[in-house]
Amino acid sequence: MNEEILIETIKRLMVSPKGLLAIDESLRTCNSRFEKLGVQTTEEKRREYRELLITAPDIEKYISGYILFDETIRQSTADGKSFISVLQSKGIEVGIKVDGGLSDFPEHTGEKITEGLEGLEDRLKEHKKLGATFAKWRAVYTIGEKTPSLDCMKENAKLFAKYAELCQKNNLVPIVEPEVLIEGDHTMEECYQAIARNLEVVFNELKLADIFFPGMILKTSMVLPGNDAKVAVYNQEIAQSTIKCLKEKVPNEIGGIVFLSGGQKDEEATKNLNEMKNLGPLPWPLTFSYGRAIQNEAMEAWAKNPEDIAEAQRLLLLSAENNSLASVGKYKSS
Repeated sequence: MNEEILIETIKRLMVSPKGLLAIDESLRTCNSRFEKLGVQTTEEKRREYRELLITAPDIEKYISGYILFDETIRQSTADGKSFISVLQSKGIEVGIKVDGGLSDFPEHTGEKITEGLEGLEDRLKEHKKLGATFAKWRAVYTIGEKTPSLDCMKENAKLFAKYAELCQKNNLVPIVEPEVLIEGDHTMEECYQAIARNLEVVFNELKLADIFFPGMILKTSMVLPGNDAKVAVYNQEIAQSTIKCLKEKVPNEIGGIVFLSGGQKDEEATKNLNEMKNLGPLPWPLTFSYGRAIQNEAMEAWAKNPEDIAEAQRLLLLSAENNSLASVGKYKSS
């Protein structure tokens, strides 16, 4: 592990006023979104759509890194330029989702653990040769009467630690993403407790594995009520609860924190980040790592009129710019 390489990569990823764009949807997830919009679920249509995202003019003003899927990192534009070379020419860092998806956690109904450790180091080395400088591994947790269980949290934390260790050994910055799902009728307080307890477990395992904290990034959920809770919550309340939780449970020396949008409405994710940045100085760099919250309008426009790439890219840039403004507390709601 070369600590200097990891720190320099994080400086480029967490540079203000930029954030990350996640275009790492699995084949199943991407195809599902295409089906809803009436788009063919072929490899060529996925390539065509992701070319739109990667070649958007001036996207580098707002985005410091793209998280890609294994299929995408190997693809090229219609005129033969590799997606990686396009991103590198814009000064954008190339990231790669390396987990293998979710599987049922034995004897724990409704809980999932993340697969993908088998052959991981070989994949990391291959992706690094292709041009990747950082990676991402996601676990998910549901809030219920008996979930997330301590067993599930510990098992996923051990997987995070092994993944992060292999990334840093190969000089790739690991993004650790413990996503607490928004589905359900849980309260904000229940969400707060679930995220806080889980972060405690995750960072305990990372510490035991001797992970270099300044050379890693946490991708986390915000403290939110479940989308079936039917309660009105203000952006400021979400921001205050989220920052309080992170300050209590995340080490100050971590390289940075980025947020997932996690099924929030697009503008709500932007507003919540904006409120957090207006709470005063924070111990770590803080920005966004959104997927749908930046892509949604662009994808819908492209699905309706695939010939009008310029309009879809205009919508993509507008959303990226809004979140860039939010990352420094300067977003004004439309």
